[in-house]
Amino acid sequence: MTHTPLPRTPAWPPRSAPRLFVTDTLEESRSLALDGPQAHYLGKVMRMREGDTVILCDDVTGEWAARIGDVGKHRVDVTITERLRGREAVPDLWLCAALLKKDRFDLILEKATELGIARLQPVLTRRCVADRLNMERARAITTEAAEQCARTALPALAEPVKLDALLADWPEGRALFFADENGGAPAAAAFAAHSGPAAILTGPEGGFDDAERERVRAHPAARAITLGPRILRGETAGIAALSLWMGTAGDW
Repeated sequence: MTHTPLPRTPAWPPRSAPRLFVTDTLEESRSLALDGPQAHYLGKVMRMREGDTVILCDDVTGEWAARIGDVGKHRVDVTITERLRGREAVPDLWLCAALLKKDRFDLILEKATELGIARLQPVLTRRCVADRLNMERARAITTEAAEQCARTALPALAEPVKLDALLADWPEGRALFFADENGGAPAAAAFAAHSGPAAILTGPEGGFDDAERERVRAHPAARAITLGPRILRGETAGIAALSLWMGTAGDW
């Protein structure tokens, strides 16, 4: 006699449920209204209906499941039903990346968020092609990347700062790994040998000039590293260094 297997209980909440970060602090049974782009995304793009599930994060208490109520033209009502996860513990790593052209820096913002960075610090150097960053747009990029990769903690995003100011105000006790195209210690070995707060400094399209390089190397927190035999683009250097750090000293 053969037995028909029981149907598998579907995962809840559904893996396909959309994820959004909200500014409200979330708690069980709380109701809130989503408007603007989020309402458009849920109602028009995802075509969510009453009773569907959406995942919400507030960057404070963690991740929650919510049931959708009324779906209007410009507003979607939701009610929090269950806490799924607390806010994740993010490795204490900063990326201090020289500002690049818009599309290239967009890539750093997105991929650094996916890779698990705690803080993004744009840096202005003499050879930077760009000299300003649209902070509202940059925050939208990091938020969308965090939603996509299921982070429950948003990376901190700082205003761009000049290299001299960055070095002058460097916090005591935080190592500064300097990705120097002129060479240094192999990055993987340097990362594996370190414990504690850290940051990685990467350069602009044209690299650091000699005076900047000397100032960085002279800083007591700086540790020059090499990312291999090839000269990498600014965005490639940042992504490669973060991947290597997460694989040797981070949460991978």
